Amino acid sequence: MGEARRRAAQGLPPREPKSTRKSPDTSPRIVPWLPLTQNQTRSFVAVTTRGAWIGIGAMVLFWITVRFIGPAAGWWSLADMP
Repeated sequence: MGEARRRAAQGLPPREPKSTRKSPDTSPRIVPWLPLTQNQTRSFVAVTTRGAWIGIGAMVLFWITVRFIGPAAGWWSLADMP
């Protein structure tokens, strides 16, 4: 028996649909004429900081590969090494 029929047979009201809407951002705006809130700016800073650290890590990994792993594996030789 389906959920709707079971609830009707028991005299219960229909189930309320789940709310999938996000609650609106009620944090104050940075400036009144700009549609950016403080929560949005914090989120932006967090995302860009994480992206910067990922970029730094990728650059270090690339440098280690070019400077040490590539020459040690014989893939290439560095110009400054005899």
